[in-house]
Amino acid sequence: MHNKLGRNDLCWCDSGKKYKSCHINFDRKLESFAAQGHIIPSHDMIKTSAEIDMIRKSAEVNIAVLDHVAEHIKAGMTTEEIDMLVYQKTTDLGGIPAPLGFEGFPKSVCTSINDQVCHGIPSKDDVLKEGDIVNVDVSTILNDFYSDSSRMFCIGNVSEEKRRLVEVAKECVELGLKEVKPWGFMGDMSQAIHDHAVANGYSVVREMGGHGVGLEFHEDPFVSYVGKRNTEIVLAPGMIFTIEPMINMGEHGIYLDKKNGWTVYTKDGKPSAQWEIMVLVTEDGHEVLAY
Repeated sequence: MHNKLGRNDLCWCDSGKKYKSCHINFDRKLESFAAQGHIIPSHDMIKTSAEIDMIRKSAEVNIAVLDHVAEHIKAGMTTEEIDMLVYQKTTDLGGIPAPLGFEGFPKSVCTSINDQVCHGIPSKDDVLKEGDIVNVDVSTILNDFYSDSSRMFCIGNVSEEKRRLVEVAKECVELGLKEVKPWGFMGDMSQAIHDHAVANGYSVVREMGGHGVGLEFHEDPFVSYVGKRNTEIVLAPGMIFTIEPMINMGEHGIYLDKKNGWTVYTKDGKPSAQWEIMVLVTEDGHEVLAY
């Protein structure tokens, strides 16, 4: 697109500024990476300042909903009750739960317990028990803008083995976040996460990963956690994506529940843990939008 723009034309980002005083240097930098054989983001992966402001507001609701869950989650609660909490709090704050009806998903939130890797469907039959670990994955639409994050919860007295898995999964996200820098590579983040998980005796799910988010629920790029440094897409200011590695206590293998078509389990039946944050690449680093 930018090749068709003259220096005095209005910039492609809808800022209202001339191209020469807005994104011309940005595009030239991307071109230099492309010339070296690197993968570069398309313009539609770059959010404008106005879009980022609206996405932040959606993220504020998402955080508030997870805070609400954190205040109430306990042993004896069903995952259906968590779903009701999420729906009520989201709508009270003016939002819409993004999962509800998404490609046929029947609930407002994903609740994944123990060996469920992701996309667990809330049910009145699933009761949280002492010693369980559960991921609550909340996604919000506010004024047509999307946000997405998840947290792990330890229910009551959790075994040291499970608690350590939850802690290391969080450490993986934190170490990956440190690698999110403008004009770095997605693979820098991926390798930091993968190395830390493996160093602690765990494995990282390969088939599933994070995603761009903001204008849609799931956008490009796909975010892998088994990549290598100096590879994968260039991280340009204005990109927003999730960091959400799925860390398994045992092997990395997973399988899909064919009955419901959604819930993913570890093949070996061992627990899995996942934290998810939503990150904006900025001119001088990064900003965590949702957690």
